[in-house]
Amino acid sequence: MKTSKARGLEPKLARWGLLFVTPAIVFFAVFSFYPIINAFVMSFYRKNMISLVPPVFIGLANYVTVLASPGFWNSVRATVLFTLGTFVPLVLVSLFLASLITGRGRGGRAWQLVFYSPAILSSAVAALIWMIIFQPTGIANQLLNAAFFQKGVDWRWLSNGTMVRVSTMVVYFWKYVGYFTILFITGLTKIPSGLYESAKIDGASRIKVFTGITLPLLKPTTMLVSIMAMLQCLKTFSTQYLFIQSGAPRSPIDVITLNIYTQAMRDYNVGRASVMSILLFVTMLVLTVIQFRVSKSDEVTY
Repeated sequence: MKTSKARGLEPKLARWGLLFVTPAIVFFAVFSFYPIINAFVMSFYRKNMISLVPPVFIGLANYVTVLASPGFWNSVRATVLFTLGTFVPLVLVSLFLASLITGRGRGGRAWQLVFYSPAILSSAVAALIWMIIFQPTGIANQLLNAAFFQKGVDWRWLSNGTMVRVSTMVVYFWKYVGYFTILFITGLTKIPSGLYESAKIDGASRIKVFTGITLPLLKPTTMLVSIMAMLQCLKTFSTQYLFIQSGAPRSPIDVITLNIYTQAMRDYNVGRASVMSILLFVTMLVLTVIQFRVSKSDEVTY
């Protein structure tokens, strides 16, 4: 009797569950699925954003033009360099900081707050703060000159091609390292302390404990952080845009998202902007799938 009542209750619960998640599904479909599908469709058309002329179907012409464009490949190069230069330090340093902070009680909570605080700032505010720091009389020049025992040297953070690329990496690293540190701390706190106590009793060194216990059991968190950090780097836009508006050279930091914005909002070429958007989406999807496959393993047990 109880079993039949339970079976009769399950469909009702399922209907109520569907009712509650429907607004989220509709919101996600309207603001995520529809733009992706619309961008894919528009990539086959020639359309001027501010023109009333209907779009003209031109097949793969936009793809051919974009893939043959030196500007597009320069954006690919700028995006790859930025991602590699930011993604790797983000993951490694956030893991290192999380290992140092975990288990320090109130002091650890204070450090978490300090490191996480830049993450609550908008990208525009973060970029503006660092633009002041990177000025010729700013603290960035003073610190580097002190480190190399020099005086009055302008490192041209916002005018030299290499330095402006490094500048964008520094801003992004500063903004997000605390966020990913918190994620690693969450993963570390889920590892039972008894494992560490057993390792100490057995005489294991800190390095062996870290490589034999912490890293294997932290694998799901590491995969999550790696994917999120990579996607964040590939989607970077605000910092590069604001630096260019302040007079920084465009070519070294002309990432794909900035190129998409330029094609759509300055040149009003919706078709080519859609092509680059689709190519970026496919790249992010493929890299995410690869990361999942590489990191795929049996469920972690403690």
